[in-house]
Amino acid sequence: MINISPSTRLKSITFSETDLNPIYQLYYSDTINNAYLRELRQVYKLDSLTERTDNEFEKIKAILDWTNKQWAHSGSNTPSKSDPLTILKEAKKGNNFRCVEYGIVSAAALNSIGIPSRVLALKTADVEKVKYGAGHVVAETYSKEFEKWIFIDGQFNAIPILNNIPLNAVEFQKAIKGNSVNIKIINSKGDISKAEKERYIAWISKYLFYYDITFDNRYIANKDKVKINEKSKLMLVPLNADNPSVFQRKNKIDDCLYTNNINDFYQKPN
Repeated sequence: MINISPSTRLKSITFSETDLNPIYQLYYSDTINNAYLRELRQVYKLDSLTERTDNEFEKIKAILDWTNKQWAHSGSNTPSKSDPLTILKEAKKGNNFRCVEYGIVSAAALNSIGIPSRVLALKTADVEKVKYGAGHVVAETYSKEFEKWIFIDGQFNAIPILNNIPLNAVEFQKAIKGNSVNIKIINSKGDISKAEKERYIAWISKYLFYYDITFDNRYIANKDKVKINEKSKLMLVPLNADNPSVFQRKNKIDDCLYTNNINDFYQKPN
């Protein structure tokens, strides 16, 4: 059956937890010596946003809040180039952008202050069949404090937590499926309201099925970025689910390697 928009039914999903496959190497920028990130940090005075606290999680929330305020969401407008400095420059001129750009900018801003981060693309279970609305883009950031990856959504200024522990994307899906009542959605201002939380969870849950990241997250020329077996992305696929090869009926998904192993996807950054 072919649908216009995604199903909102939340599925139970599981992944393997075997040893890390050594072929899947993930690369992150040297945030101290990277000239691009230094320019981003200095031009937008990102150190001043976080200098009042030594707490890493508070810094993450401050950067996310800053990202959320840079433009209003537009589901169709795209920047002339998809790098953070171009996005921010064009946003200052009054342009609004998609979830994709919130993910790009939030990840880059956090990388620029020394917190390893990556853009995370989410896709629905019926990504191949629906005509539109099959994807959302967020970011994940690695917390030394919690020793784990954390889901952050720049478009909605949202971080999910459960029992005072921030969640990664897979943990978020599991928590929603198990008991969404106990999840909190927070940002730099504290908890969002119960009604806002329920609306956000109802909306985001359908996207928490397929997850993909880029192998090479460094801010260097594309020609210098590492590919693995000629592919630039790693997609985490639930056990017993198909590897998607088409996005929204017509766009090929042909730049991914696939894994069912959560340890491949959530390895600690070097």
